[in-house]
Amino acid sequence: MRDDTLSPTADLSRLTATQARAGLKAGEFTALDLMRSCLKRIALRDKDVRAWITLNPEAEAQAALIRADDPRPLAGIPVAIKDMIDTGDLPTTHNSPLYSTNRPGSDAPCVEVLKAAGAIVIGKTDTTEFAACGRNAATANPFDVARTPGGSSAGTAAGVADFHVPLGLGTQTGGSTIRPASFCGDVALKPSWGLISTEGAKRYAVSFDTIGLFARSLDDIALLADVYNLPQAPDVPARRLKLGLCRTPYADQLAPEGRALMDSLAQRLHEVADVVPFDLPEDFVDLDALHRCIQHCEGASAFLNLARKRGALLHDDFHHRVDLREGFTQREHFEAYDRLTLMRMEFEQMLDGFDGVLAPSAPGFAPLGRSAGNPLFNALWTALQVPVLGLPASGFDLPLGVSLIGKRAFDRQVIAVGARIAAHL
Repeated sequence: MRDDTLSPTADLSRLTATQARAGLKAGEFTALDLMRSCLKRIALRDKDVRAWITLNPEAEAQAALIRADDPRPLAGIPVAIKDMIDTGDLPTTHNSPLYSTNRPGSDAPCVEVLKAAGAIVIGKTDTTEFAACGRNAATANPFDVARTPGGSSAGTAAGVADFHVPLGLGTQTGGSTIRPASFCGDVALKPSWGLISTEGAKRYAVSFDTIGLFARSLDDIALLADVYNLPQAPDVPARRLKLGLCRTPYADQLAPEGRALMDSLAQRLHEVADVVPFDLPEDFVDLDALHRCIQHCEGASAFLNLARKRGALLHDDFHHRVDLREGFTQREHFEAYDRLTLMRMEFEQMLDGFDGVLAPSAPGFAPLGRSAGNPLFNALWTALQVPVLGLPASGFDLPLGVSLIGKRAFDRQVIAVGARIAAHL
């Protein structure tokens, strides 16, 4: 079970990034104090949680250079980077034996943006191999180490949840941000596709690959939205919210706790929102299959070079992609593009008159073992390229989250709606 005995005043690692920035500016502690507290927490817990592949040996020296009057929005804040996103001063292994000695020449743009804002990369976190398939991360769920934290952003999700670090980067091609956030109790944003550059992150399916943001508070997600210059969106009206409740076409696969959460949302939110049924059109049942078709077909090109050059050492899951063993054809791949384009337009028209849509973030609690988990309740939204905010819900024995979905490029509106409802969850 995660160690929750320490308070923020006793352990700076318990602070959110927003709280830490306020304390740093006020001179209550230094960036070096904060960094040492996070490293102490890692030393205490990571033998069980195993979130980290590499730690930054220069982290304390870099923190010592941060002054209290540094105006940058993340000055002195430790951040975690999923180990399939390039860092110029740390290895990027992709959790693959083929890349165990890989040292990129520069940071990925998404990392450069964090560093320009003053953040300090404390280390690289474990991931499913190439953030796709193959080897699972060794990381454990901090609430129950017998369970998975979810993949593929396993280490980042667990490290943020277990107070190793206040902020982290993951990715999502199917459900790799929102699902582990649900399993670990994080707040997370899967932004609208294309808003944060994926250059320097291992490509899997370029139509879906998205940089994901992990934190422990909505204030921190809003802070990262500023750092990444996410576009402005219409203000949320001051009136009572109207939220759709979408159990998705796959509701029969919810675990009892997942069904209980969906059943409770109208009552939980009754003070601030009308929660009404939101049913997707019948043909939207195909969203998961369309997603898998494109993911596998784009994955076939993404891993072709490794299959050709390093075939004997490459996990068979990747040969599965390259050989299109699920029976998809590249012609079906292009037909799937066309169907998804029409579905995206139809879904956004359905959102008119709603302030957002609530949906499951996962079938239920994190399963036992180290599997990535079932992406069924995430892949449809990834396919639609819409923003998804993962919010934890209380009242359960283990973490469980709910997804809040909005229109593309309305990420800030989704965050603002999330701020209105989070306390009631």
